Amino acid sequence: MEKKKKRLIIIDANSLIHRAYHALPPLNTKKGELVNAVYGFLLVFFRAIKEFKPDFVVAAFDFPAPTFRHQKYKKYKAKRPPAPEDLYWQIPQVKEVLKRFRVPIFEKEGFEADDILGTVAKLAPQKQAFPRLETVIVSGDLDVLQLVNSSTKVYTLKKGVKDIVLYDEAEVKAKYGLSPRQLLDFKALKGDPSDNIPGVTGVGEKTAKELISRFRSLENLYQELEKNSEKAKKLLPSLKEKLLQYKDQAFLSKDLVRIERNVPIDFNIKKCPWGEFEKEEVAQILKRLEFHSLLKKIPDSERSDGLVGENLKLW
Repeated sequence: MEKKKKRLIIIDANSLIHRAYHALPPLNTKKGELVNAVYGFLLVFFRAIKEFKPDFVVAAFDFPAPTFRHQKYKKYKAKRPPAPEDLYWQIPQVKEVLKRFRVPIFEKEGFEADDILGTVAKLAPQKQAFPRLETVIVSGDLDVLQLVNSSTKVYTLKKGVKDIVLYDEAEVKAKYGLSPRQLLDFKALKGDPSDNIPGVTGVGEKTAKELISRFRSLENLYQELEKNSEKAKKLLPSLKEKLLQYKDQAFLSKDLVRIERNVPIDFNIKKCPWGEFEKEEVAQILKRLEFHSLLKKIPDSERSDGLVGENLKLW
């Protein structure tokens, strides 16, 4: 008899916290503590649990230190202003809530949460006990779309904390006209100002998309340029000049945007079961944070045996 599929949710915690902080108006406890990011995080977390009914849940956090990307490129994220202090204060509160839910937390010095997501998504199906594992990454960041494949989807915030989209390979193709893997090449050409990733100077989103659609990958594009193939000859001379002039910048950018999938973490999916929490422990921290409206919404320990959300056809 074929084994029933199991489902894993990976929470991209920092991205959800940041999105919630900026999407929701200030929400303070009677002591004056700002908790809007915690509240928004929980809205998304509760909704994901309800819709996907996972068997396993883990959370990934950024480690508060420079990463290997900063070593490769000192200007990485150099233009990004520091987050407000009252946002940073809320991160430990989210961690405490997750601990009450018995959700394992992963973070690693030198790496970002995205790298943890990619590593867990890669490692989890390798366990022989769950060869047909389905993975859902819950994130507020479209950078993780490069991880989408036949067994991994991304559940991401489109607007605020209520408008959420589920991306599979078809949805990524519909949005960008490219496969998830090609998003690396696309961003390598156009760059990413938010992370101060240079890309190819003078190449914008439209041109980058057309180039990758035509040449399939960054590597193939430059191979065609270097041998001056018939395909390459059809490019405008000014564009070819830019591409060749900033070749090193393009490949550096690809290295920077590529999510590392081999982070050295001690991960065992069997130690990440969902549902082994005490509701009263969760209720206590929700009361302390004064989230009284969420008390009746505490998820049950439902597993993926049941149907996924009524309006979401996933697999």
